[in-house]
Amino acid sequence: MNEKVDQKDINNAAWSVCDTFRGVMDAAGYKDYILVMLFVKYISDVWKDHYEKYRQQYGDDDERIRRKLERERFVLPMAELKDPDTGEIEDRFLADFYSLYERRNATNIGELINIALDAIEEANKVKLEGVFRNIDFNSEANLGKTKDRNRRLKLMLEDFRKPQLDMRPSRVSEDVIGNTYIYLIERFASDAGKKAGEFYTPHKVSELVAKLAGPRPGNRICDPACGSGGLLIEAAREVGDGNYALFGMEVNGSTWALARMNMFLHKADSARIEWCNTLTSPTLVENDRLMKFDIVVANPPFSLKKWGAETAENDRYNRFWRGVPPKSKGDWAFISHMVEAALEKEGRVSVVVPHGVLFRGAAEGRIRRHMIEENLLDAVIGLPGNLFPTTSIPVAILVFDRSREKGGLNQDRTDVLFVDASREFSSGKNQNALSDEHIEKILATVKGRKDVDKYAHLAGFDEIEENDFNLNIPRYVDTFEEEEEIDIDAVQREIDALEKELAEIRLEMAEKLKEIER
Repeated sequence: MNEKVDQKDINNAAWSVCDTFRGVMDAAGYKDYILVMLFVKYISDVWKDHYEKYRQQYGDDDERIRRKLERERFVLPMAELKDPDTGEIEDRFLADFYSLYERRNATNIGELINIALDAIEEANKVKLEGVFRNIDFNSEANLGKTKDRNRRLKLMLEDFRKPQLDMRPSRVSEDVIGNTYIYLIERFASDAGKKAGEFYTPHKVSELVAKLAGPRPGNRICDPACGSGGLLIEAAREVGDGNYALFGMEVNGSTWALARMNMFLHKADSARIEWCNTLTSPTLVENDRLMKFDIVVANPPFSLKKWGAETAENDRYNRFWRGVPPKSKGDWAFISHMVEAALEKEGRVSVVVPHGVLFRGAAEGRIRRHMIEENLLDAVIGLPGNLFPTTSIPVAILVFDRSREKGGLNQDRTDVLFVDASREFSSGKNQNALSDEHIEKILATVKGRKDVDKYAHLAGFDEIEENDFNLNIPRYVDTFEEEEEIDIDAVQREIDALEKELAEIRLEMAEKLKEIER
């Protein structure tokens, strides 16, 4: 029977671990140490819980217990510290959190953590190969010289030993650890500022993108710029059951590792997350062709420079046949990849873009026109500014629906819905946010596909063509509010009254000053 555990208490306990690293490095750096150790703590708690259960069932039958443990999702092997000169074993211990905690005062604790991670990775090669290769708990450059490093690692281990961070399945429900992981990523993004763009999309934005894509049971879902995997997790939640397949690509090795762990902590063990450059060397391919997906979602890096334009014309997957985007702006390169990766006459694409994507000309204008003429674009949704920790600019979501192609389910639909939700947000301390009500309003409007005064407009192809395929939302949604007529005479009378009152106050102050001087 699970104890009643407050998610907030667990989140706060996990966040407090970061105090050890603040001031030593920024959030973009120390997040990896915290999230990796959280993952190790979780699989250690699961192992410990199951070991205790098997011990109760089978008593001293160690062989039977061992066989049972070998079938766990993650196997925790024995780790060995060897003398570098003689090769003799100096220490042998179970590669889990608790063994490391017992050795927290060791002068080589950073080395011991690295050894444990290597052993865990080797014993779970199919799932974890490469996941820990970018993290070094014995790094002087990141964690300081030996004495300071040892102190920080000791404090970190002691913090993770707190009762609130006991993640045994017999104590907490299985979604708690996943929620904590997402919570930490959100907090790290807030602290990391612009550096957060490598790994994070705000939760509510991810939720909206996923809902607009509309994944269903049985779908294959892909994010070709998946960061730490939050958008894929949201898309999976939209399906409502486990009948889906998740795929992702991520160019940053550390962020790729976070995404892999994120999948495991959300029970998406079969997710295929590739470490590669999506635009120059995608690895989600089969038979030398791009893999095809029912749903493609992404928040790719905005206006990426040096994205690979120099080789795009000869792209082996022919993704840029509509045109090669400019070398200094990779937005349409990502969009082109996503549309080509969506199933013909079926697939749906939902992508976050900067507003320049809607109206910039030259090569981007030609690609945009091509996609509209192909009848692929389904909706354009403008969002408020300051939603991201990385930028204060307003963004938009483009929805492409390949069922609008000739022969597809929605082939007769030729209009495009424009939604201006730029004024719909909750104002926070440092950042704006979307609420559930804002999201529901957008979704209802997209589903209804009707004009809504000063909010949405359904534009036909001819109207878009008249605008030279410029998708700038104010061209289609008139949000102009007439200012209330000002009564000049009344304003003047108010000014006169205020000036008279001010003169009386000044006279009164002068009298008071005279009395004081006497």
